[in-house]
Amino acid sequence: MVRGKTQMRRIENATSRQVTFSKRRNGLLKKAFELSVLCDAEVALIIFSPRGKLYEFASSSMQETIDRYRRHTKDSPSNNKSVEQNMQHLKHEAANMMKKIELLEVSKRRLLGEGLGSCSIEELQEIEQQLEGSVSKIRARKTQVFKEQIEQLKEKEKALEAENTRLCEKFGIQPQQGLNEQREILPYEESSPSSDVETELFIGLPETRAKRFPSRN
Repeated sequence: MVRGKTQMRRIENATSRQVTFSKRRNGLLKKAFELSVLCDAEVALIIFSPRGKLYEFASSSMQETIDRYRRHTKDSPSNNKSVEQNMQHLKHEAANMMKKIELLEVSKRRLLGEGLGSCSIEELQEIEQQLEGSVSKIRARKTQVFKEQIEQLKEKEKALEAENTRLCEKFGIQPQQGLNEQREILPYEESSPSSDVETELFIGLPETRAKRFPSRN
């Protein structure tokens, strides 16, 4: 039976991952032992499991092999060159980062209205456009927040009206109209005939007024 090709990626299933680790760990330790015996090589192997458990093999002394490795890498010209290149690269990256930070600080001060004395008319126009764009975005966001708050208040109003209706039905009370409905109805109400008001001006005693204007039947 031909074995399928194993894909070189992390095994998602925890049980399968642990089984594979145990099998391959034992095989790696066996290969390290065979290499040291068959080729008379100094071999040191260190393995940490996903849970942090240590597995190791050394054909002689692990510490002596590690010290020998450190002496070899320290005295290696290629290693020194690599370290120097890394240091130069880090210095270059640090210098570029400092320049970017300085430019950002200058841009921040200009947006706050500071340090504009050295700006040209083109730079001032660009800053003005940036501020106008920022203000437009802020206003749009503020309008959106207001709309969201209004919608939330409307939902709360509907919930309160529904709760009020439920309580009125529970206690047998006629529910009152909402404020919005009252506002819509009030402007269109017509005055009833019984709401006539006398507007004639009269000066004198009440008895004289009663004789002049008899009560309406």
